[in-house]
Amino acid sequence: MHFDNLISAIIYLVCCYFLFWLGKLAYDTIHRDVNVKDELVKKDNCAFALSLVGYYLGLVFAIGGVVVGESAGMLADLIDIFIYGPIAIILLNISTFINDKVILYQFNNKKEIIGDQNTGTGAVELAIYLATGMIIFGSISGEGGGIVTLLAFWAIGQVSFIITGYVYNLITPYCIHEEIEKDNAAAGVCYAGAIVGIANIVRHAIGEDFTSWGDSLLTLGCFFGFGIALLPLIRLFTDKVLLPGAKLTDEIVNQEKPNLGAAFISAFSYIGSSFLITWCL
Repeated sequence: MHFDNLISAIIYLVCCYFLFWLGKLAYDTIHRDVNVKDELVKKDNCAFALSLVGYYLGLVFAIGGVVVGESAGMLADLIDIFIYGPIAIILLNISTFINDKVILYQFNNKKEIIGDQNTGTGAVELAIYLATGMIIFGSISGEGGGIVTLLAFWAIGQVSFIITGYVYNLITPYCIHEEIEKDNAAAGVCYAGAIVGIANIVRHAIGEDFTSWGDSLLTLGCFFGFGIALLPLIRLFTDKVLLPGAKLTDEIVNQEKPNLGAAFISAFSYIGSSFLITWCL
């Protein structure tokens, strides 16, 4: 690495950390009624930690979308960083509201995480934050787009999460909301894996260079449709191959203590499959 490249990398890294600080400040402002220190240190609130880590991961992906790709020159890059960076932070925080009101709409998410320390809800919030960050990453990192494409693809991404939740509820013999509200962490982890898996597929589809709305939406629709169609097959694969001799549903809901290990295997199957899909298509 040449000295000039090293200096540029340090400048970009400082900008990234500044944007991360702005994102943290935004989170603290929106959630000013929550004492982060008490939840993490005094209460050992794992559910809150999952949600917060998800926000931080989503923030890293959102910021990453601003800095990756070909450089247009230091000045142009810095202008883009401080235009798209704050927009990405705003969109990431709006996704929280959408999650509360549309995706996990049957109960109060803050009450579940702060009051009940419901790790299942925390896992889903982690997934929504991370998935949104991945969508923002894909929207910004491709060449030829702009603020309009960022906003459009972000909105499409949120819709894809809603559709994923609906389809996932159809292919599971139990109600996601009821199980998560009953503090079933395993059910939340399984659902979270499906959300992140679909988000990874959508991220790949919109990460291509933008040429036209027709081409981009066709690619996105094909990738998303393929991912949704494979959800039940991936679940079957988990049952027959990854959990031989056991039924995933029995492990998640039909026993006194839900099997969190089986839930992680299920989540892996969705996320791992999403990478195989994007590499093959």
